[in-house]
Amino acid sequence: MTDITYRIVPHDGGWAYTLDGVFSETFADRRAAVAAARRAAAEQELPGENVGIMYEDANGVWREELSDGDDRPTTHVEG
Repeated sequence: MTDITYRIVPHDGGWAYTLDGVFSETFADRRAAVAAARRAAAEQELPGENVGIMYEDANGVWREELSDGDDRPTTHVEG
């Protein structure tokens, strides 16, 4: 299982949450950014449907796999 962490950071004169270098919208205060990050984290853990996926690997070979809808990460909010 994968662990992911949303981090609360100052951003564009307010506060945002970030995951893997991507920022959310800017919130006026830290409390609003924390609440939004907690909502995003909770949604990330919800199971979905099993779906087929196709992707190109690092060697340029196309792969097909079944993505299990119950294979969800464990999420955290820090900051």
